[in-house]
Amino acid sequence: MQQLEQLIAESEAARVLQICNACRYCEGFCGVFPAMARRLEFPPADAHYLANLCHNCGACLHACQYAPPHAFAVNVPQAMARVRGKTYADYAWPPGLGALYKRNGLTLALALAAALALFLALGAALNGRLWGAVDGGFYAIFPHHLMVALFAPVFLFAVLALGLGVARFWREVTPGSAEPATAPALGEAVHNVLRLRYLDGGHGEGCHNDSDAWTHARRRHHHLVFYGFLLCFAATSVATLYHYVLGWVAPYPFALGWIGLPKLLGTAGGIGLVVGTAGLWRLQARRDAQHGDAAQKPMDLAFIALLFLTAATGLALPLLRATPALPLALCLHLGAVMALFATLPYGKFAHGIYRSAALLKWAIERRLPTRLRLGSE
Repeated sequence: MQQLEQLIAESEAARVLQICNACRYCEGFCGVFPAMARRLEFPPADAHYLANLCHNCGACLHACQYAPPHAFAVNVPQAMARVRGKTYADYAWPPGLGALYKRNGLTLALALAAALALFLALGAALNGRLWGAVDGGFYAIFPHHLMVALFAPVFLFAVLALGLGVARFWREVTPGSAEPATAPALGEAVHNVLRLRYLDGGHGEGCHNDSDAWTHARRRHHHLVFYGFLLCFAATSVATLYHYVLGWVAPYPFALGWIGLPKLLGTAGGIGLVVGTAGLWRLQARRDAQHGDAAQKPMDLAFIALLFLTAATGLALPLLRATPALPLALCLHLGAVMALFATLPYGKFAHGIYRSAALLKWAIERRLPTRLRLGSE
């Protein structure tokens, strides 16, 4: 059944792209269309590549003269979204987890976060530390070495699973193309990733969400989530450097200067994540159904929910530091963080990794002489 669904999604994407290739009206909208124009046919590898190059801005759907209710029923955003969903599941490692998460994303994510938080709460309760004022910060509840032992394997597994999936994706979507990434190509790809360039609709006016009106809302909220996540990761990285290299042990003061940098980075990142995820949840609820794949909504909402829960509980910890609720709040936060790490290779986070790979592929490809590809040539 899963293979049949994949075949249908890839065949529909190929049909739509072949019609677009004959029309070329949307050629200047984003990287999908000039990359499409270099091909005469669209085998599965090329369909996955173009699908991940698509940012789902919806501009081509609203500009298309062959969009539904036309008999051709050309819907590029929806066709690309369905193939992307197959990419996340099919390139996931181990494969079975990708399919499971796609079908039950929101339920699985929240259940995992709750189960992990309960596990941590039981551990704290057994030591008599689940409720009550705590002297000495978080490490008085869970020692530093214990938290490292719990989180390091989960994080390393996520990095390994994502790395294996993207490596396979790169090999399969670039058949016959072994050109190295030059500095200009790499710089262009990084620039496009950091700016979310193709979420501007190809003309700088924004993209669509629930109507024909242009909006920058999706791009802005994506930026808040993206840079909020990077700031939180930077806070953790700086704190790790402080602990293992400089011997500075948390908690760190909320103050200006180097010593308070983890707290400042984490707070800024947490606020960005809370605002960004709340905005994306609202936009997702109002999104035109023609712009995406309804089957992926649980996976999309699961990632948004875990990011919001992680950020909100993290921001609550300093506010609860002097209260007896701190241990329980810490269990909730750590459960959400661990669930987020465990599901990174199988949820919506993966789309950023695969999309970055597709953008790099396009930056390399567009610097090559124009050569129409037929099939797997």
